[in-house]
Formats: sequence, structure tokens, C-alpha cells
Amino acid sequence: MNYVIGLDLGTSALKGLVLQKDGKVIATASSEYPVINKRPGYSEQDPDEWIKATNNVIKSLLDKIPDLNTNIEGISISGQMHGLVTLDKNKSIVRPAILWNDTRTTEACKKITEKMGKQLIEITNNNALEGFTLPKVVWMQDNESELWKQVQHIMLPKDYIVFYLTGKLSTDFSDAAGTLLLDVEKGKWSKKILDTFDINDKILPTIYNSTDVVGEIKESIADIFGIKNHVVISAGGADNACAAVGSGIVTKDKGMVSIGTSGVFLTYEEESHTNYEGKLHLFNHAKKGSYYSMGVTLAAGHSLNWFKNTFAKESSFDDLINNIVDISPGADGLYFSPYIVGERTPYADSQIRGSFIGIDTNHTMGHFTRAVLEGVTFSLKDSQQLMEEFSHKKFERIVSIGGGAKSDLWLQMQADIFDAEIVTLSTEQGPGMGAAYFAMVASNWYDNLEDCTENCVSYGKVFRPNHTSVDQYEEVYATYQKIYRYTKPICHDIQK
Repeated sequence: MNYVIGLDLGTSALKGLVLQKDGKVIATASSEYPVINKRPGYSEQDPDEWIKATNNVIKSLLDKIPDLNTNIEGISISGQMHGLVTLDKNKSIVRPAILWNDTRTTEACKKITEKMGKQLIEITNNNALEGFTLPKVVWMQDNESELWKQVQHIMLPKDYIVFYLTGKLSTDFSDAAGTLLLDVEKGKWSKKILDTFDINDKILPTIYNSTDVVGEIKESIADIFGIKNHVVISAGGADNACAAVGSGIVTKDKGMVSIGTSGVFLTYEEESHTNYEGKLHLFNHAKKGSYYSMGVTLAAGHSLNWFKNTFAKESSFDDLINNIVDISPGADGLYFSPYIVGERTPYADSQIRGSFIGIDTNHTMGHFTRAVLEGVTFSLKDSQQLMEEFSHKKFERIVSIGGGAKSDLWLQMQADIFDAEIVTLSTEQGPGMGAAYFAMVASNWYDNLEDCTENCVSYGKVFRPNHTSVDQYEEVYATYQKIYRYTKPICHDIQK
């Protein structure tokens, strides 16, 4: 039996899974690590914690599968996007990695926008937002100039694990696209951006396709694990691109909705020149020569977690959601806007805050729960609507993954609000599954990702829109869309 390993470097833990040639998952493992929050808005991690987690996960998988050490053929990695990892001339860590959810870079974003103007969207297809990598570089130049002088290499989080395993400095197109340093259409680092912000192109890694082999596992690392054969390490990909591949989103007219702490609505794009005017992200996909557009709700599952922990701590999620069964779409006039930590799409507003609108004495816990679920789903529909408006897409089928795919009631709500067939995966292992598919292609098990996903991706439950509910939600959603406009000035005043 031959195997590949897919690793998923998340914000709180590294997860690993082992696949055999038919795509069946035969073992999983995970290892947690801390986030460093030195000040409000700061979010950092020690990259060496990722290495410890990698060692823990691979050793755990080896313990579970007796012949893994002699029959593993490939490893690939999915990773949290945008984080800034800095190394010195000796390839030692200069400072803790600044993560995607770090918000210290607001002034740096303003500086980037002022210097680049419209050219930034023309080159990268994205606006300067706090999460991206370039604002972190600019912040470091302005606030840690002595440390910046030591920096000889920068990379993304998952690339540090590839470096550990192979000794090679690399990244892939899907992760590079989230830096604001890549010319998305030309597929190379942008000389204009690098020159504008005095960044030497020699500190940037070589860019590969996700399925390209960067190198083989180093002998010294193989010895640590007791691995006996040659193992190829492919470049891997950004977590959202990997999740899309793991869900079979490698052809047009399919969408993916992922509801975790944050929420994502994503679709495949064959071309890079769809002009979303910066209202949606457009990145290089993990599939060679393709792209994906994406909208983000900052507090998707986080809104439900917050609501439960604040108002129904003793209830289970199942009990909470089951309370909505007899409540009609629109929660009898109760609305929730999920802006509890600000919002990304379509407003990119760090000062907006959430609200319940329309509360009256007839509303019960079930009404509030339904309003939260609807508000989160409406926020993701904002992204769907932008895709349909700007690129004239019509989504017939949407793959739902994450926490939002664990409740039949919520899945039916998604079908009704998105007015599309919602399908789940029969086996969902998150972005790590997409990474494992890269390893399969890199190990020559398949010629390309399309063949791999066609053979390996298996769908589960199907939820079709109820046309009566679809009509009801069209009216409710039209009212929901007014909430941002009318609460924005109040929230901005409060933040002042």
C-alpha cells in the first residue's frame, strides 16, 4: 500500500491526514500551538511551534500506520494565508510571524493605497487590507527598522514547513497571490510594487505551482521520522485554495461556502481580468493557470459561538438550532448583522459592529438563533451577489463545508437563501484534503488535479431550494441589505 500525507497549518493547530490511492483517509492527527497577543490587535506565532507540531503529527501518523515509513511517497501542505515569516542571512527566524488576523497595519494600508493608487488593483486584483502580507512588511519597515535590516528572506507560514522538510525556499501561486506583491496575471513578483516599497526581489522565494515538486525530504529529517524511502514535497497551497480543491472546485459554475470562525464564499475563475473593483478578492488558484474569486465574512461561525456562549451557554448547538424549526424565514421581523468584529466583504469596514434589529416581545430564543443563522448566510450571499453581478455567474450547485455543513436545518437555509442546490462532502477533512491531492499529483498518481478530484471527491447530502422560502428570503434579504447603510454612521461614532 502506498500513501501520501496532507498537512494543514491552521491558526490554532496543525492537522495531518494520510490518504491511499483511492482517496480514502486512513489516519488523522493534530497538534495545537498558541497565538501570541502582546497588544490589542496583535496576532503572532513562533514558527518553531509549527515545526514542533509537524514533528508531532508526522510521528503520530507513523505510529498509527506500521508501513507508512516505507511506503509514503509524497507530502504537501495547506497553510493559513498572508502571514509574514522573516529569516536572516543564516536562515534563522528574525521575529515571530505576524498572522493574517493581525490588525496593526491600518496606517500601512493607507500608505500603500496612497502610493499605488489604482495600480494596486490593476496588478494584484485586490485592495490593501490589514490581513495581507505587504502591509506587514511596510509596518515592519516603519516600526522595526533595525529588525527589518536583518531580513534576508520572507515567506508565508506553510512555506516555512516546506523549508524545514526540504531546505528549499519556495512558495506557490495561490499563497503568493495573497501577499499584495504578486502580479496576478503575469504570474511573477511585481517589480513596480517591490520598487515602490524598497523591497529587494532576492528576499522573495521562488514561486511554484501547487503540485510542483520543490524537493525531497532531507535525509536528516527522514532519519528523525525513521522514513526509509524517497519522499517528494510539493509546494502546497493557501488554505482556501486547498479547501476548494478538496471540494472539487476546479471547474466553472460551482461555488463553495465555508463556515468556520470566519466565512468564505468562493468560486472558480478561468481568467484573471474579471474586474470586481476590489469588492471581492481574486487570487491565483492552486490549479495551474486558473483563479478563484472570494468574499469573506469575518464573523460567521464566530457569531454563532458568541451568541451561544453569551446567551445560551448551557445549551448544545444542536438544541439551539433545533429551536428554529417552527419559526418562519425572516424570524418574524428579527434581523442580525454579523459585524461583531468588523466586516470584510463587501464593505471592508473595521469600525462597523453587529446589531439585532426589530426586537419585540414576541421574539424567543429560537427567533434570535434563526436571526443569527440568517444574518451570517445573508452576509455570505453578499459575496454571491457580487459574483453574479460582475461576472454574470449563475450558481446551480454550491458545496458547503465547515460548521455550516453540520446542520441539516442550516444547510436547507443556505439552499433557500442562495437559491441553489447545496451539497455536502461525504468525507470532509478541510484544506488538508486538497494538500493531499497535490501530493498525489506530485507523486504521479494522477496527471492533474481534475483527474484526481474526479476520482477522489465524493459528495454526500443534497439540499434543494424550497421555492416558497426562496421568495420569502428575497424580501427579507432586501431589508437586511439596508442595515449596513443605516448603522454605519452610528457604529463609526461609537468607535470614535
